[in-house]
Amino acid sequence: MTVQTKFPAELASTGVAGLDDILRGGLARNRVYLMEGTPGTGKTTAAMQFLMAGAEAGETGLYITLSETEEELLGTATSHGWAMPDLVKIFELIPPEDLLDEQQQQSLLYSSDLELGETTRMIFQAVEEVKPTRVVIDSLSEIRLLAGGSLRYRRQILALKHYFSRHGATVLMLDDMTTDANDKTVHSVAHAVIRLEELAPVYGAERRRLRVVKYRGQSFRGGFHDFMIRHGGLDVFPRLIASEHRVEFKRETLASGVVQLDTLLGGGVARGSSTLVLGPAGTGKSLLVMEFVVAAIKRGEKAAMFIFDEELGLLFARAKGLGIDLEAMRDSGALLIEQVDAAELAPGEFTHRVRNCVEKMHLQTIVIDSLNGYQAAMPEEQFLVLHMHELLTFLNRRGASTFLTVAQHGLVGDMKAPVDVTYLADTVILLRYFEASGRVRRAISVIKKRTGSHEDTIREYQIDGRGLTVGGPLDGFQGVLRGVPVYLGQSESLLDERV
Repeated sequence: MTVQTKFPAELASTGVAGLDDILRGGLARNRVYLMEGTPGTGKTTAAMQFLMAGAEAGETGLYITLSETEEELLGTATSHGWAMPDLVKIFELIPPEDLLDEQQQQSLLYSSDLELGETTRMIFQAVEEVKPTRVVIDSLSEIRLLAGGSLRYRRQILALKHYFSRHGATVLMLDDMTTDANDKTVHSVAHAVIRLEELAPVYGAERRRLRVVKYRGQSFRGGFHDFMIRHGGLDVFPRLIASEHRVEFKRETLASGVVQLDTLLGGGVARGSSTLVLGPAGTGKSLLVMEFVVAAIKRGEKAAMFIFDEELGLLFARAKGLGIDLEAMRDSGALLIEQVDAAELAPGEFTHRVRNCVEKMHLQTIVIDSLNGYQAAMPEEQFLVLHMHELLTFLNRRGASTFLTVAQHGLVGDMKAPVDVTYLADTVILLRYFEASGRVRRAISVIKKRTGSHEDTIREYQIDGRGLTVGGPLDGFQGVLRGVPVYLGQSESLLDERV
């Protein structure tokens, strides 16, 4: 959930916190709104939340249904754990029996003319009886079919709009887009239009997103916003706009606690900066960022780790074997660690989780391990870069230190990363395998650091029960970063085993 903002009282809350945030407070009262989307996108659930939010504020609501029965609507409410308030009335609008009887149908008039007129009369009658403050009409597709043509349909919608404006009601009309998806008649009539969409990826769960198409006289957050339908209703994740978030914080250098690594980094990394750790599988990228997590917790801070590629039980066991007890840190409340299933994740939801850590839980160290897993949740690479750019900018402006890992393809020689985000990170640490004296060794170097000086040397490092041990510069080699070095020095141990 996003940070709660006080919105003007003259706006009607939609009942969905994230949607209110996108709409800059909610819906202007006494206006007619359109929410459109294909079946299954969550329109009915959102409409019921809209009416229940009004009931919580003491407002009467009326749900006029032309497509679902009252029993079906109550079943939807029950599935979310809701009990419909007394202030919310459901009016099930069904055609009169004589209009369905072939023997009673008029021969001089089309039956649709009679049905449309009767439908309108019954809607007006229900409104006169209930005198609602909020109204939902579900759905416009039935009225469009009865109208039979665009002109009559537009006139009917205008008649409903003028009628409701005289009665001081805020109206949410639903359109399932099953009759004519290209009909924009209501778009020009409605005060605002909200479109819900459902996407079906090649693999994984369906993805849902919404967009505010128009909103007269009021600003809103443009673009697409991811949302989920969960037990309890819609959960909307407003698109992150980093420029809206900036806080003052003390810029200082944060050490990892590994002396030689900090020396290589020129003392450490800056608070409010991002660090990218690149390297092939098995080089110790996760261990390196864990050293910074341990150091942060020792300073009395809290940290969060989002793990995409490894099962938590295995990670805990592996880290403990390296002298790091992540499980104890988690149990003490100092570390939030989450295993993220990329196949079930919407990019906006992940951004929302990270925002929560910083804004509500005040965590100052964030680890994303790895971007390879995060990329699996993205349809195309350019979207990943845009999402990551906004997220890193947001975290930097909030004073959080971010650590990202990327596994490169290959083990030695020329290697490529699945996505290039090196230009986004403030610091880039490169890990490499190389062969020397018949042994596979590891090398570490700092390629880039925006926030200060760093060594330009290449150092060997080892991983054992003590964790990460970094040795001196590899002065006697050339070609270490390519993985095929040429040895120019004397034959001796590259890393002092006594360190």
